[in-house]
Amino acid sequence: MQRILSAQLTTRVGETVRVAGWVHRRRLLKSVAFLIIRDATGLAQVVVADAAVRAQVEALTEESTVEVVGTVTANTTAPAGVELTAPTVRLLGAPAEPPPFDLYRPALTASLPTQLDHAPVALRHPTRSGALRVSAAAVAGFRAALDAGGFVEVHTPKVVSSSTESGANVFALDWFGRPAYLAQSPQFYKQLMVGVFERVYEVGPVFRAEPHDTARHLAQYTSLDVELGFVTDHRDVMAVLRDVLAGMLSTVADRAGSAVATLGVDLPVVPERIPELHFTEALKVAGAPADEPDLAPAHERALGEWARREHGSDFLFVTGYPMAKRPFYTHPDPDRPGYSNGFDLLFRGLELVTGGQRLHRHTDYLAALAERGEPVEPYAGYLDAFRHGMPPHGGFAIGLERFVARLTGAANVREVTAFPRDLHRLTP
Repeated sequence: MQRILSAQLTTRVGETVRVAGWVHRRRLLKSVAFLIIRDATGLAQVVVADAAVRAQVEALTEESTVEVVGTVTANTTAPAGVELTAPTVRLLGAPAEPPPFDLYRPALTASLPTQLDHAPVALRHPTRSGALRVSAAAVAGFRAALDAGGFVEVHTPKVVSSSTESGANVFALDWFGRPAYLAQSPQFYKQLMVGVFERVYEVGPVFRAEPHDTARHLAQYTSLDVELGFVTDHRDVMAVLRDVLAGMLSTVADRAGSAVATLGVDLPVVPERIPELHFTEALKVAGAPADEPDLAPAHERALGEWARREHGSDFLFVTGYPMAKRPFYTHPDPDRPGYSNGFDLLFRGLELVTGGQRLHRHTDYLAALAERGEPVEPYAGYLDAFRHGMPPHGGFAIGLERFVARLTGAANVREVTAFPRDLHRLTP
């Protein structure tokens, strides 16, 4: 008899079926016992009246894996309106040691450190696994939107010979006796691949050795990177980003609807035209000093409130960040060279995306590095491509975990990360 999933039971009323999963909960009443089985699609209620089967159920422990064969019977009070009756129960392994928290409760009551210490079982809880389903759907939507736009998915090295943005916050390692680093981003490579495919994207890990110990930072996270050629300026990039976000959220609704409901997520609408502010105007709206070189988290929150109040939008573009706060490969605003053709996208008052137009002339790169006192040699392999003709181009990167945390309302990005890596955690 082929195993079926709990979500399929409603179509099998009157049939004898086989289900399998984890013991989610047992309710041992005087005249009857209830065994709740959890699988990847939900819960199945098993009604146990036979004394011998009841004895088996009483000996089970939560999270043990079992197989149940029974008759699908309609019952409006059971999960999904059906239950299994006249069952036989078979243990599929050794009885499980129950985890240090109850997975059958609507919310995990254990502290976040405890959940992370026991991640392999904490992730079984619907709120934790639901966030990962949202994440998977978001990535599927990201890929689908870009595939439809003629982009090519690429895979770039995660071990590099120099840091991407000449920063000190990189993880160093030994590469057969030579110094090497974990890549801070695929930035250089995705630019080079524009010279091959014109439009490219990548989904992959990035590594930042920044000693942040906040609710919004990880030392390793998943970056959704995009780069496109033959742009007029950064606004072409912003238009692609808008469509990608719409595609991601549409796919989340389609593929992770159950998880969205479990988590109580209010999916935002992406406006046809996301409102935008120049950096200088954003400072005024946020009440920041005019000489502030960047936006602090409090400024971002104020801008998010302004976008919601004035435009009814959960999203806001801030354009024209000072060149001093942007990487050397950023294209300056031709009309205001002190400001960049770059942008950040704020989502509900939190910086989610950084992007912009890049330099594309070899001589401009030499001048930018010289202005910053940077040597050319560490970037020789990267810069060489610009000697051989590169189109005007630009791109952006979305931090997946930060996006999902903001979307689901998680207080900490670690709540939506399966096995987070940060300043303190290398296990499990």
